[in-house]
Amino acid sequence: MKALYISMAFACFHVVTVTAQQKLVTLDSYFNDEHRKDAAGKMESFHYKWEETDNNGYSILGDLFKKNGATLNTLYEAPSSANLKGSDVYIIVDPDTKKESPAPHYITRKDVTAIEQWVKAGGVLVMLANDSANTELPHFNELAAVFGLHFNNDIISHVVDDAHFEDGAINIQDHPVFRTSKKIFMKDACSISVKAPGKAVLKSKDAAIIAAVDHGRGMVVAVGDPWLYNEYVNGRLPAAFENDKAAADFVKWVLAKVPAKK
Repeated sequence: MKALYISMAFACFHVVTVTAQQKLVTLDSYFNDEHRKDAAGKMESFHYKWEETDNNGYSILGDLFKKNGATLNTLYEAPSSANLKGSDVYIIVDPDTKKESPAPHYITRKDVTAIEQWVKAGGVLVMLANDSANTELPHFNELAAVFGLHFNNDIISHVVDDAHFEDGAINIQDHPVFRTSKKIFMKDACSISVKAPGKAVLKSKDAAIIAAVDHGRGMVVAVGDPWLYNEYVNGRLPAAFENDKAAADFVKWVLAKVPAKK
């Protein structure tokens, strides 16, 4: 086993050094690549980023990964065998539509091949979708299909406004993944169709909202919503909801699925 894993600087625009005991969690910023002007008028990447501490960001989720011994990374280029090497977890969230980006990077067959081979070798892929009006599902589903998964063109757990939080409630009891969380919130997600050997991990009513499948030495997790961004990790949820605990449970489960290095 090598003592160090170094992600390529040319792929990620920075170097991340990870010890043999740590796991590297890479967040895509290529398929989800929205930009806006900052206070100085310069264009900045935003929406579902590790460094974002406002409601749109994944800073709380990132802190949970770090708390469990992982190191964070961001990939700004299309995935390849070279720039995925060393990553243990690869998260793709809410790929852009033309509404969100003037020139969205759609998932290609080349991308699908690179990701599938990486998963087969032991990577854990986390695919976080959204309802079809707010994400690019057709190409995302080309990747999902390789693993027997499909994000459906529908909306489940629809929540009209803050007066109807209970419409997005999912009650949990004795769950193998969500061991400490008893009631979670997810809104306006798409359902997931699952082919064997994949399984529904969590359902909203009768529809799968989280699914998973083993693939080679690795695993793929599909979620019908970006879900665990700061706003809904109890950023403004009623006290009865335990998305903060669910996020901690989810992180531990995902990291535990990373196979030991050969």
